[in-house]
Amino acid sequence: MLRTTIAGSLPKPSWLAKPETLWAPWSLAGAALEEAKRDAVLLALREQEDAGIDIVTDGEQSRQHFVHGFLERIAGVDFSRRVTIGIRADRYKAEVPTVTGAIKRTGPIHADEVRFARAHTTKPLKFTIPGPMTIVDTLADEHYRDRRRLALEFARVINEEAHELAALGVDVLQLDEPAFNVYMDDVAAWGIEALHRAIEGLRCRTAVHICYGYGIKANVDWKATLGGEWRQYERTFPLLAKSRLDQVSLECANSRVPLELLSLLRGKDVLVGVVDVATDVVETPEQVAAVIRKALPFVRPERLYPCTNCGMVPLAREVARGKLRALAAGAAIVRRELTG
Repeated sequence: MLRTTIAGSLPKPSWLAKPETLWAPWSLAGAALEEAKRDAVLLALREQEDAGIDIVTDGEQSRQHFVHGFLERIAGVDFSRRVTIGIRADRYKAEVPTVTGAIKRTGPIHADEVRFARAHTTKPLKFTIPGPMTIVDTLADEHYRDRRRLALEFARVINEEAHELAALGVDVLQLDEPAFNVYMDDVAAWGIEALHRAIEGLRCRTAVHICYGYGIKANVDWKATLGGEWRQYERTFPLLAKSRLDQVSLECANSRVPLELLSLLRGKDVLVGVVDVATDVVETPEQVAAVIRKALPFVRPERLYPCTNCGMVPLAREVARGKLRALAAGAAIVRRELTG
């Protein structure tokens, strides 16, 4: 019980990309870059294992951007036609590629990354892919001109990729959907449908990650406008509880999410964010344990997976290491309390 994991990303080493910078350009190129990515994955795996994390990821070390890293190998997405648009309901501006033709997966996308990570850890392995709604919200579309249709096309492509990754040894496939906290009407209209298409037929565990974003200024400023209670989850959790997904990853630490909303996810594994990624302050194990205890009245211990609120790529590496250690140690405290 209380098996620990992380949302996905970890900081990249300074020799791979500029530290503490979201979506930083690579510091190397060609064969040297590929070797450096693999070295960074080895470090990410080792740091999680040394900290005592139970379900590990590759730290997303081979991807510059959590969405574009998937899109770079999709036919129909033109990175030479980048435009600046407002994303997440115009919360901030981003330079994005353009859909100019039919979406098609031309070959494996993350297979080499999964094969490498799987060969270098005996721990259960989680791998993250952007979800259909978040993909649609992070590019310009000059071909389909219909968000639902485009999302379902990406869901089909994700499903093709996911089946290959599961066959290579992924234990948990997580779809990242921060857009679910923004477009709640679309979640009901077609968001869950797109997730179902993306996970259809998979034999590995499936998860969706829904948070309030990286700890960057645009997201912190947006959170400040959400009032005394953040109740976005109240609209999406009942839909997810009825879904075919196995796990839901969410934000709780230092948030204004009423924890009683977790009871709306009865029957699901709940990856409870007990580590705040929007601060450089490293939690103590007891602070992590305190958040876990507060969640336990609403989630059974065997269903509760202590996790980070979101990815840690913008943080300093030493800060992230400290948070990993606190996550594992805090979970261990509560585990001992429950088992005597």
